[in-house]
Amino acid sequence: MANMIRIIDVTNRDGVQTSRLGLAKLEKTIINLMLNEMGIFQSEFGFPTAKHETNYLNANLELAAAGVLAPMKLEGWLRAIPSDIKDAFSLVPKLKHINLSASTSQQLIEKKFGGKKTKADVSAEMIAAVKLGRELGATGIGVNAEDASRSDLDFLVEFAAQAKAAGANRFRYCDTLGYDDPFTIYERVKTIASQVKIDIELHCHNDLGLVVACSVAGAKAAIDAGVDAYINTTVNGMGERAGNADLVSVLLAILKSSGFIGKYQLDPKIDLSKSWQLAKYASYAFNVPIPINQVGVGWNAFAHESGIHADGALKDRKNYELYDYEELGRGEPEIIETGRMITTGEYGGIKGFRNVYEKMEIEFNNDEEARNLLDLVRYANVHTQKPLTERELKFVARYPEIARQIMTVTP
Repeated sequence: MANMIRIIDVTNRDGVQTSRLGLAKLEKTIINLMLNEMGIFQSEFGFPTAKHETNYLNANLELAAAGVLAPMKLEGWLRAIPSDIKDAFSLVPKLKHINLSASTSQQLIEKKFGGKKTKADVSAEMIAAVKLGRELGATGIGVNAEDASRSDLDFLVEFAAQAKAAGANRFRYCDTLGYDDPFTIYERVKTIASQVKIDIELHCHNDLGLVVACSVAGAKAAIDAGVDAYINTTVNGMGERAGNADLVSVLLAILKSSGFIGKYQLDPKIDLSKSWQLAKYASYAFNVPIPINQVGVGWNAFAHESGIHADGALKDRKNYELYDYEELGRGEPEIIETGRMITTGEYGGIKGFRNVYEKMEIEFNNDEEARNLLDLVRYANVHTQKPLTERELKFVARYPEIARQIMTVTP
């Protein structure tokens, strides 16, 4: 079988680190469920050493064990130090997939650590962390080279080889500052992949507006070197500073661009038709509008006004559209209530609550059963601090105890 490109979405780890923004734990769970429906290989679903994440992480692993959140893998982000491994498996004992991050550039080793660490120290801690992760039950381990694009290439080759020897499955090349261009990342990743023969993850940032180009160029390098490639994405490109690689843009680049179509294999489980609903939900959850010209899912992605373009699109849409909007799950009319509207939230009552659920064809045996769920829905509204979506309301009704666990944080 030819080597493959898979997607590891990091919305729930890197995306939520977007300054001044974030997601409630219920919203992170819904995004995980939608990513799973889309056929995403793995979600970096949070920080196992952060105690406010503990209930959410354990609850999502319960959903995975029950087959609700499967077959997508759930992976936690940790520093590549043994103490993080111990804490993570103490707080989240059923964790199976981890990515361990170590700073590898001279800039970070000298300035971030204040001269207290050397490259040898960083490598030794990483090796110990990988081995301990294996001992404690991790079945999937990625090792991340933070600031890889500004790291010495010979050191990266050595570091990746050490990670592989210690038991890591993948090496994550992190263009942490968006410093690479498609040409440099191709050559650097191909060198590492060719010499070490380890699967490569691409984690790129958009500081120079090159994030998608660098991500797919890095994936091409890995495949050309004979290993599998994994691209890190976020929904709508959310992420620190200028953001991460937008999920839909990456998928379309692999599926539709002239250099990839028919030549490089994307994970066949990917269902592109889920793109529109996922992008809309993430926009609502983050409270960040989708840009009008956003690839595939922006309002103008399939809009034509120029006379020549409109005429051409009406004659044959392939004249001015590279792909069809139906492929992204677009095209269905959206119904917006303009008359009386009954909602339910933290101050909602039983009559309005039952009306909302009856519209979703969810019925209750009696008022007591409805009131018990109403209390939970009120808490969910307090938790998200915005009106609950239909998908959220259905999740709370279907998995009330899991929802209770997800929303529980004990300082």
